[in-house]
Amino acid sequence: MRNVGFISAVIYTGISLIVAGLFLAVTLAGEYNAVERIGGTIWVFLLSIIILMPIIIPQVKKKIQ
Repeated sequence: MRNVGFISAVIYTGISLIVAGLFLAVTLAGEYNAVERIGGTIWVFLLSIIILMPIIIPQVKKKIQ
């Protein structure tokens, strides 16, 4: 059996990277400077990791066991 923590981390990190990338892509069309874009992208990434961790881990644990 694979490690539930590792699989969960890969999933929620991947989703968070996608969401942060979408945020960055959307801000490229606006009138934002580099600090706002990069800072916002990091903020969205961190918040999405915090939100997704308690959702993804039990789902992966249930699926594996």
